[in-house]
Amino acid sequence: MAIVTAPKKACAVNPLKVSQPIGGAFAFLGLRGAMPILHGSQGCTSFGLTLFVRHFKEAVPLQTTAMSEVTTVLGGYENVEQSILNIYNRTKPEIIGICSTGVTETNGDDVNAYIKLLRDRHPQLAKFPLVYVSTPDFKDAFQDGWEKTVARMVEVLVEAPAVETERDPAQVNVLPGCHLTPGDLDELRTILEDFGLKPSFLPDLAGSLDGHIPDEFTPTTIGGIGVDEVVSMGRAGWTIAIGAQMRRAAENMQAKAGVPFRLFERLCGLIPNDQFIAFLSEISERPIPSKYRRQRGQLADAMLDAHFHIAGRRLAIGAEPDLLFDVSSMLHEMGAQVTAAVTTTQSPVLERVKTNEVLIGDLEDLEELAKARACDLLITHSHGRQAAARLNIPFYRAGFPMFDRIGAGHQLSVGYRGTRDLIFDIANLIIADREENHQPTPDTWRSPTPACRSGRHSFIDATERSIA
Repeated sequence: MAIVTAPKKACAVNPLKVSQPIGGAFAFLGLRGAMPILHGSQGCTSFGLTLFVRHFKEAVPLQTTAMSEVTTVLGGYENVEQSILNIYNRTKPEIIGICSTGVTETNGDDVNAYIKLLRDRHPQLAKFPLVYVSTPDFKDAFQDGWEKTVARMVEVLVEAPAVETERDPAQVNVLPGCHLTPGDLDELRTILEDFGLKPSFLPDLAGSLDGHIPDEFTPTTIGGIGVDEVVSMGRAGWTIAIGAQMRRAAENMQAKAGVPFRLFERLCGLIPNDQFIAFLSEISERPIPSKYRRQRGQLADAMLDAHFHIAGRRLAIGAEPDLLFDVSSMLHEMGAQVTAAVTTTQSPVLERVKTNEVLIGDLEDLEELAKARACDLLITHSHGRQAAARLNIPFYRAGFPMFDRIGAGHQLSVGYRGTRDLIFDIANLIIADREENHQPTPDTWRSPTPACRSGRHSFIDATERSIA
């Protein structure tokens, strides 16, 4: 069992974590026709917008209440009111999601009271979906913001079905963690549909941030799950939650609508996918399609081929808790040694990471640990590229943000196929590094003794002695 260590530094020197309100806004981007708002200063929103645009290489809708020093002290109702009215009248969204920031939380703005007053003053907003989430950025991290926002969506938007309403056993709610990409969600949708199930993803980033070009420009999100679909999620037969962070949302769904849930803490690896596929076969009452039996065989063969290159490697990884647990567990099963693990926030899965210690820290801590423990593979988001260069070790980009490569939204790590591709990518990094930096040369073949430099016969004699 890993020991989880709290940070001891007074500040983050090279931050690993992304703030909680950015995680909350990210969740709102999975709703169709949504406009997320950060209740805070313009700088907070600009920073988050920059990360989203650089990561996805797409136009991302994100607005702000533009709080100044004066309005922060006096209260932000007027800014909230004006922002919501402007967005409602100009962009015609289907839903507006509001995330707080540090400055407004410190002042103690009661945004839920603001929304009630706003509905009273403006009847056109009486039934319009407005969802507020408390996400102060002076605590917690990206994963926490996502977790709180999805749980709040369930509380506000999902309707409990009437007692006489029959549930649709084929309808399945899927609550994905923030560590899953749009490509992961597309893969999960395909798997579920192959079992005859009808999945509803909340949030559905695969519909809004998968990189497609819409027929017409829209100032809000261009896809995702609609509010009407979220309302009807209470009639589903099952809820599948992916990642420990989604337990709260699944419990809210069960408490409000009576939908039973199954939590899968990870879907990267052979055994977790065996359990996932078996569960789908059970609830759909269908046999496992032959394509997944073949994909399982391909994954097993990939693990056999790649373990020669991955086994024994000392791994340094820095990521949000669920991503850290997911990827490090799979690589541990491949024989890698997780010798340096740094994360952003507390989570129940951290104690089960296969390492001695998990540090809640920053990229400076990760670099120091990787250097002290002679790691030879680094996994984190794009801000870790300088550390990997200084350490002169292979660097695999994972998580958010990933701004110095394209295709981040289509990176795949779930299912048999996603796990197989991830194993190949990491093994190929290690192979390429060995070929580039550790390729044998005539100089490295020679014995280091002086005798091997005195002539041909001495070299042969020294070689024979080294072999003997």
